[in-house]
Amino acid sequence: MVSKLLRNIKKVPQLYLLSLLPILYILIFKYIPMYGAVIAFQDYVPHKGFFGSEWVGLKHFKNFFESYEFWKVIKNTLGLSFYSLLAGFPFPIILALCLNYVSRASVKKTVQMITYAPHFISMVVMMGIIIQLLDPKTGIVNMIIAQLGFDKVDFFGNPDHFKSLYVWSGIWQNVGFGCIIYLAALAAIDPSLHEAAVMDGASKVQRMWHVDIPGILPVAIILLIMSVGNLMDVGFEKVLLMQNPLNLSTSEVIDTYVYKVGLLSTGIKYSYASAIGLFTSVINLILLFTVNKAAKKLGQTSLW
Repeated sequence: MVSKLLRNIKKVPQLYLLSLLPILYILIFKYIPMYGAVIAFQDYVPHKGFFGSEWVGLKHFKNFFESYEFWKVIKNTLGLSFYSLLAGFPFPIILALCLNYVSRASVKKTVQMITYAPHFISMVVMMGIIIQLLDPKTGIVNMIIAQLGFDKVDFFGNPDHFKSLYVWSGIWQNVGFGCIIYLAALAAIDPSLHEAAVMDGASKVQRMWHVDIPGILPVAIILLIMSVGNLMDVGFEKVLLMQNPLNLSTSEVIDTYVYKVGLLSTGIKYSYASAIGLFTSVINLILLFTVNKAAKKLGQTSLW
């Protein structure tokens, strides 16, 4: 096997040289830092280091499972993740299918530019815009609601609105960028399939259903598997920026909880925060394997 590898390297050394940098990046910044996960099983003290700190086994995991906040943060995290997945997954596909049938290049480019632009706005700036728009006193949305004769709504003060604000602002920000992959997949579909469908008298909707969707299905399944693999990671910045004492009952997720107990508490709890992070990573890994196996069993595309 080694001799075969050496022969391949001699045959195409440029390709192996090009792949060297990404491999080194993954090894240095992804794999080597994994040794830090051992502090989840220790009472880690920085000046004692990994070898001097006391081993405590699963103590920090038990503390998290028995904590008052456990079920609340799990429920909020999973609720937000499933809502984001169910609402956000179809929109890039729908946008890509629609753009694919726009014949005028100027219209297509304009729509693409408008939908891509929010993705490049800083998260802090974007949240500032949304907060200003939805402000209960000066926000334009509440002014319109008041003009229509309805009571103004305190969007960020009502915990029931938090999930919808998070999910739909995310869709607005990322739908354009997310559809790029599907547009590329649509471009790879054999044009003769469309020509045959047109000859058979298929409408555009029928071509989407019978030609385009089967053509992009493998890509959609791969992206779905990868999304499920990150189900426990809803992101930290955006939730923290949207969070306030009034909506804390629905906005406290695992990432913000780890930040607060790990870094903002009186005594910094490195080990406790690491244990929670390790727990979410293991759950994500299990979900990834499960969904990948299910997709493979159903005869669809899988990651491996």
